[in-house]
Amino acid sequence: MSTTVFIILAVLVLWTAWAYNNFVRLVNRTKEAWADIDVQLKRRYDLIPNLVSTVQGYAKHEKSTFEKVTEMRSKAISAQGTAEQGKAENMLTQALRSVFAVAENYPDLKANENFLELQRELSDTENKIQAARRFYNTNVRDLNTSLESFPQNVVGNVFKFESNEFFELDEDQAAAREPVEVKF
Repeated sequence: MSTTVFIILAVLVLWTAWAYNNFVRLVNRTKEAWADIDVQLKRRYDLIPNLVSTVQGYAKHEKSTFEKVTEMRSKAISAQGTAEQGKAENMLTQALRSVFAVAENYPDLKANENFLELQRELSDTENKIQAARRFYNTNVRDLNTSLESFPQNVVGNVFKFESNEFFELDEDQAAAREPVEVKF
């Protein structure tokens, strides 16, 4: 009988170690995925001043539009947490749309090589952010599912692993789900 108890305890200890290591792997993958988003967001933030400067050279009287973009960029850079970051990114996307709307009124600007290159880079960055967001949300889903599934949730609770928030856009901003529109 003691052999059976020993085997059961050994299986339980091994399973607990496996479950713990699985949570560590999921947490680290989620952190890695967030770092991917962070890299792309920083790239986006770096492109914005160049875009604003290029457009400003052609549209000097659109000062409020440029101030709004600068303000939203600052808020996005300083956002803390997934939900706040998502909200800040939504506002920044809306502000960027207004810059591209201003650019529509200036044919010389739309032909400017710097502006065209900045548009291409920004569009590429938006695509990379979207891919990084999907990767992050997939890892968050896997982590959260493990934390909510029995019997892994027992190990997760004992070792105080926490669920993460998805990086989502506001449901109220359906237009924010559209890519930044670039017209020529």
